[in-house]
Amino acid sequence: MYLADIYGKQTCVKAGIVPEDLVWRNPAYRPEMAGVAVPHGVYVHIAGVDIVRIDADDFYVLEDNARTPSGVSSLLGGREICFRLMADLYGAHKVAPVDNYPDELVSTLRSVAPRGTTDNPTVAMLTPGQFNSAYYEHSFLADKMGVELVEGRDLFVRDACVYKRTTEGPKKVDVLYRRVDDDFIDPLAFRPDSMLGVPGLFGAYAAGNVTLANAVGTGAADDKAIYTYMPEIVKFFLSEEPILKNVPTWRCRDPKDLSYVLDHLPELVVKEVHGSGGYGMLVGPQSSKMEIEDFRARLKASPETYIAQPTLALSTCPSFVNSGVAPRHVDLRPFVLTGANGMKIVPGGLTRVAMREGSLVVNSSQGGGTKDTWVVEL
Repeated sequence: MYLADIYGKQTCVKAGIVPEDLVWRNPAYRPEMAGVAVPHGVYVHIAGVDIVRIDADDFYVLEDNARTPSGVSSLLGGREICFRLMADLYGAHKVAPVDNYPDELVSTLRSVAPRGTTDNPTVAMLTPGQFNSAYYEHSFLADKMGVELVEGRDLFVRDACVYKRTTEGPKKVDVLYRRVDDDFIDPLAFRPDSMLGVPGLFGAYAAGNVTLANAVGTGAADDKAIYTYMPEIVKFFLSEEPILKNVPTWRCRDPKDLSYVLDHLPELVVKEVHGSGGYGMLVGPQSSKMEIEDFRARLKASPETYIAQPTLALSTCPSFVNSGVAPRHVDLRPFVLTGANGMKIVPGGLTRVAMREGSLVVNSSQGGGTKDTWVVEL
């Protein structure tokens, strides 16, 4: 609803719910999307919502991932490996299956095909190619979904429709599950030096002849600055309080918040507004004086590009490490599928583990691991 609004009537900006500069100056905001009618009104077909548990019964949303959330291959692969190793344990409990996720994903994607397409729309996954760090997941998922994995060079646009090249001639593509960032999907609309995209793809999308999942410009809803306004956004559009709370957050663009953060840097976690993968952040209690002072200078130079949060006492889970079994901090990323056929949540999710003792950074790019996650029927 927020994305439809900022690319449409912009009522939340006019009402002062979100500062307009956070919308218009957001690098992920795509003015080209203004007025574009996305198929079936769905912008975020696949969402990954990072949740942390702090106290016995207190769960908080740590972050929203509305662009191209990753980690499903770890979810599926982890279940398969664990089942092979501990089949008897699974047999003793009613563990909800996750192996139907690829089928659910394909069903969701087909449901949002442009109106007027065939009863069996063609779905393909668009990957940047084998040199991308997530290419394994792309190929793994495409195989499990039973759809073709394509690169930009495999596609072309004719008469505002997208086709893939096959040995039997061109075949129309109705839905593209894209794992290519906005900047690179179409050199005619965005970065002209992109070799990863398809010339004319955005024109075909704006004409309503192909569905892109997730929609172009969804990143405007998931940066860490907009995250701080999400409770107000939920209340504005739904007239109700969010069930899951945000982690308390200081907006460094606010002089009062900035002053507090600068005075308490050794106690806080500071993150870049547009950062990801655990990069560009400071974990105060685990940082040296030099690192803290370096971040202090960065904050003073561009406070609007940072937010800060308290160092959370994240829940832990037993983990097998070199020294044996020991507690390690974890978070949970449930995957939510939204299509014309409704909303579905995978009965599991990606549990990410900070493998270093005492570490709060669970990102795989920073050495984090994963765990199989059970939803059980008692």
